[in-house]
Order: sequence, then structure tokens, then C-alpha cells
Amino acid sequence: MLGAIIGDIVGSRFEFNNTSEFDFELFTEECDFTDDTICTVAVADAILNGKTYRDATLEWCRRYPCPMGSYGGSFARWIRSSNPQPYGSFGNGSAMRVSAIGWLFNTREEVMEQAKRSAEITHNHPEGLKGAQAVALSVFMGRGGVAKHDILDEMRRFYPAFDEPRLGMNSFNETCQGTLPICLGIIERANSFEEAIRYAIAVGGDSDTIGAIVGAIAEAIWGVPEEIARTALTYLPHDIRTVYDDFCKAVVIKKD
Repeated sequence: MLGAIIGDIVGSRFEFNNTSEFDFELFTEECDFTDDTICTVAVADAILNGKTYRDATLEWCRRYPCPMGSYGGSFARWIRSSNPQPYGSFGNGSAMRVSAIGWLFNTREEVMEQAKRSAEITHNHPEGLKGAQAVALSVFMGRGGVAKHDILDEMRRFYPAFDEPRLGMNSFNETCQGTLPICLGIIERANSFEEAIRYAIAVGGDSDTIGAIVGAIAEAIWGVPEEIARTALTYLPHDIRTVYDDFCKAVVIKKD
């Protein structure tokens, strides 16, 4: 879960101003958490406190109505609706918010089912469901010590071809089917958490969400370096930090 938050914060200043530099400064005063972190925390809160994914997501997004970068148009309307209903989305929002499920459930079957449930409150298109399940399963496998190449072999059942991470060459694409292949290509290329985050931002495109998805998977495989973790946590307000702390008490987090 922290990996997703880190990727979001690091990528936040580049979402609409991409960089192709690999050795950029990870954290600056221009960084902040965005909707990716808010929705990630909502999923964790739902599991930890017995809420529905729908109710927790509405609660957190209405608490933070104007995050850095804003919410996507259809999702923003869903938040404001008096009777929010799924709207057939295949956007990458279902994939960026799901990482806590891979940590908080203990069987493949539970992870797949809960990922589906977390997605279908909004993203009930088959591609939206698939994106959420792919990320949650990757996290679950990595958390369990499955080797990276075996995780990627499993992911080819979802996305047979990965995209090569070429710096500055990725187009802005907010769909699951456009985002997951590049995220998995980055995981394939990278050899550490920090390297994965740097590739996630430097390829260009939807930087904060690519960062969140890559960070979620990378944390489960490699763990998060202590200094990066400490710095990222300073960006979080008290209520978000409280959910993260409760999450850490519920799982054993892998350290780099």
C-alpha cells in the first residue's frame, strides 16, 4: 500500500508536465498526494473497518473533494451523485486503488473476488475488473515471496504482451488496457523499488497513476527503502496516516 502512495506522490508533479529524466529528484515541495492515494486509503479503510468499498470511497473522496490533479470527470460525477452507480468504466482507477487487497486477504480466491468487488462499484467493465485483479494478484504473489519472473508469467494470462519502458515515449492513457502493459514492462525491466519508481515516472504519460500501480507491485517484490518511506509519510495528513498505521498493524510489511 505504501508503494502505491509513494508512486502517487512522486508522480504527482509530473502528471501534466512529464519528464523523461531518470535521475530526477524523487520528492520536492511541488509533490503531494492525489486521488490515487485517497482511493487507495479508502479501500484499506473499507477492509479494516468493515465498510463497503462504495461507502468508504465516497466518504474519503467527499472528505477530499479537490485533490492535486483532481478526479476524473466520470468519477467526480459519481462522487457528487445522490445515488452513485457503476458506470462501465475501464479506466485505470480500478487498478491504482487496489493494492491493500493483495496484503489484507490470504488466498488467491479472496484476492480475486475482493479486487472485483472493489472495482465494480465504478469500473464494472471487464477491462476495469481485469486491471484491478491483475494488480491485486501481483501484490499478493509478491508478498508471498513468489519470484518476479513467476509473477510476470502469471500476468501474461491477463496481458499477453508488455510494453517496453522507453523514457519519455509513453502516451497519456487512462485506461487499464493502456496502462497495465507498460506498468508490467517496467516491473520486468527494474531491479529494485527505486528503479521501478524512476522508470514509472520517466516513461511519461499518466505519471501519478503509473507510479501508484508500479509502486504497489514493486513494494511487494522488493520492499520499500526506509528513507523513501520516511519521506513519503511526511506528505500524509493525520487521517490518512492513521489508516496507514492501522494497515501496518494488520500485515507484516516487507522491508528493503
